[in-house]
Amino acid sequence: MNPMRELELLTTRRQLFGRGATGIGIAALASLINPDAFGDTAPKSLTAGLHGTLKTLHHTPKAKRVIYLFQSGAPSHLDLFDHKPSLINKRGIELPESIRNGQRLTGMTSEQKSKPVAPSIFKFAKHGQSQAELSELLPFTAGVADHLCIIRSMHTEAINHDPAITYIQTGSQQPGRPSIGSWMSYGLGSENQELPSYIVLISQGTGNTNDQPLFGRLWGSGFLPSVHQGVKLRSVGDPVLHLANPPGIDPASRRTMLNGIEQLNHLAHDNFGDPEINTRIAQYEMAFKMQSSVPDLMDLSKEPASTFDLYGPESRKPGTYAANALLARRLIERGVRFVQLFHRGWDQHGYLPKQIRGQCHDTDQASAALIHDLKQRGLLDDTLVVWGGEFGRTVYSQGDLTPDNYGRDHHGRCFSLWMAGGGIKPGTIGETDDFGYNIVKDPVHIHDLNATILNQLGIDHERLTYRYQGRDFRLTDIAGVVVRAATG
Repeated sequence: MNPMRELELLTTRRQLFGRGATGIGIAALASLINPDAFGDTAPKSLTAGLHGTLKTLHHTPKAKRVIYLFQSGAPSHLDLFDHKPSLINKRGIELPESIRNGQRLTGMTSEQKSKPVAPSIFKFAKHGQSQAELSELLPFTAGVADHLCIIRSMHTEAINHDPAITYIQTGSQQPGRPSIGSWMSYGLGSENQELPSYIVLISQGTGNTNDQPLFGRLWGSGFLPSVHQGVKLRSVGDPVLHLANPPGIDPASRRTMLNGIEQLNHLAHDNFGDPEINTRIAQYEMAFKMQSSVPDLMDLSKEPASTFDLYGPESRKPGTYAANALLARRLIERGVRFVQLFHRGWDQHGYLPKQIRGQCHDTDQASAALIHDLKQRGLLDDTLVVWGGEFGRTVYSQGDLTPDNYGRDHHGRCFSLWMAGGGIKPGTIGETDDFGYNIVKDPVHIHDLNATILNQLGIDHERLTYRYQGRDFRLTDIAGVVVRAATG
């Protein structure tokens, strides 16, 4: 009997339906290999450089790409962005119950008998035409104040690190959802077929060296096809594991091997119709291309001395926040859609005055340098830069309050972050009460933030969805509104 005919007769119902999707799978693979193969009648302004699942954008974009400077551990808004001069006269008093109003606290301070108010010991001043009020810890950021949209009324329901960082990254406190960068990759794809559309860089701060760990699921693709997960570049050894060919294998031999593997994968797809096999094919091709593109990306030797002067001396040291900020600019120049820096060390439950100085030394100059660098290269107008963490810190001191020392616990009711570029309108949004504890004007939820980021890229956050287990999921879950005061 003909073996192929026998295989057809033995095909199960599941395999039959799987094979029925083969044509779609091949079309998807073809679009990855040759994104321009499929025509589109939409205006070029809505389709230019669009290689993701969206054939057309929902509206004209103001940004093409995002650099997200995530400050893991939660910076203290009270010591950086939200000046409360009236607290000086309230130093050491008990936080009024009318201000706390029954708010749930973490286990670290819920049983603390006294909750003394701890005003910031750092001076604040107004800067630029916008008169943005910033801490003395941020002298370089003060120099770009007129480019910043500072939101002082961010809020979240989460009060512990892992659910909070998972929430702001994925729209859910429970692990398993796609990250914001994966949603961006899924919707828009990449402008460079030799680099992933979503890349992650991690640095360790000089503040709290025992800060919370970062898990790969924070840049994972969840239930989206795995081709959209973030790719982490390492600072030690090969930027990506197994980037270099092993001894005895040259590029030509590697190409021959990949051609053979691709043929086997095509056979497997023909038999089972699993779309993840197409993802595997695309990832093998991407890995091969990255063997030449990544070494060039990571080679900073051609950067002029003036660039290193701009970003600071730490920019010459691989793995530092400053070096990663410089790499972020190089990545978006090469068409990477979403670059995310994670900088650990902001979890200052004790010794905050000392630790936060270290964190600001790590990040202040490089963050401002990135704004300057993008602007002078004509990239700031269509690059959205976001700076912020997962929540804020309490106005009361965790532990003893002394003249030169205090700590702060987690606080989700209000915190601050800033955005710049990408069509964002500079200025200040939101206001908190005299204790920096509750929002009194223009609250912005983390779903609103993510809706606004998508909006700047031409995406309606309610329409970028993925059906999984019978439900249409989206980054903003069932909430979120665009912050129109920030979008101009």
